[in-house]
Amino acid sequence: MGVTERKFGELSTGQDVLIYHLENSSGAYVEVTELGAVLVKVCVPDREGVLTDVVLGFDNVKQYEENPFFFGVVVGRNCNRIGGAKFNLFGKEIRLAANENGNNLHSGPDGFETKMWKATEISQEKQSVTFTRVSPDNENGFPGEFKVSVKYEFTDANELRIHYAGICDRDTVANMTNHSYFNLGGEGSGDVLDQFLTIHSKFYTPVDRESIPTGEYAPVEGTPMDFNHPKRIGQDIEADFEQLHFTGGYDHNYVTDNYAKGNCRLIASAYCQESGIVMDVASDCPCVQFYAGNFIQPPIKGKSGHTYTKRNGFCLETQVEPNAVNVENFHSPILEEGQLYSSVTTFAFRVK
Repeated sequence: MGVTERKFGELSTGQDVLIYHLENSSGAYVEVTELGAVLVKVCVPDREGVLTDVVLGFDNVKQYEENPFFFGVVVGRNCNRIGGAKFNLFGKEIRLAANENGNNLHSGPDGFETKMWKATEISQEKQSVTFTRVSPDNENGFPGEFKVSVKYEFTDANELRIHYAGICDRDTVANMTNHSYFNLGGEGSGDVLDQFLTIHSKFYTPVDRESIPTGEYAPVEGTPMDFNHPKRIGQDIEADFEQLHFTGGYDHNYVTDNYAKGNCRLIASAYCQESGIVMDVASDCPCVQFYAGNFIQPPIKGKSGHTYTKRNGFCLETQVEPNAVNVENFHSPILEEGQLYSSVTTFAFRVK
């Protein structure tokens, strides 16, 4: 148990990249790497006690350099979309790099996922590693020098705890997440349509044809968007419902129940009958983006010779609402100068 490191590979520039192995007392483990602070592996026991890697990803650094689907990356400074790639910050217009239909997606074309992070703190006792970097002023258009850290901790209870923290010398936006694709049957085991999902949420944020929220909260009750009770991901994914047509399946933000600042509570659970693996998601964020991997295509060569394609994994990205910086009644992602940014999400694994 504890933390070990090894060389993962070399960037196209020739720079070495390290990967960190966080193993608990049972032998379950996760692996994270300096490039993009990427979550590369989550290996937890299935019903029979067999260690199963439940996140999609790659075996080598060069694929992570490309990584068009953001497998496992830390997204920052702002995850999801900002409409028109611009916003007003205390009366000043901020223009960002546009990288999707004139909008800003996951902070732009050269976001945190492309950067080298430095492991600045390792705890053998807590089975944790903390990555840090300094995002310079005007990186992808975001104002201020943002000193940011991401801590991964893997407990003996098979809980993966991710803590994001940062401070900026100017007013800016901070809304970070992890973009792992989960398959509780094991990466490479096929699609996730028969896996069950629960999201504790009465409302979601409908989007336009470019996946920018309309600014309203819509009730999930009586619609295919309702996951308040365990439901197969594939049960309604092809329903004749405009929102699902817009996004090719589920790719929507849910406003989760019982939000209060600093309150980390259960927001979602997923379950695979075949493996018996359950994943419970707790977070202090007000929202979660459920993405059903609708656009993993053409087939992608993943880990261990496996091939990934459409709906072979799902994401649960904790966050504030997409485009929240431009919508007054959404939760604000604004981080004021000198204010501490802090957010925690835990993925807890068990079997039944």
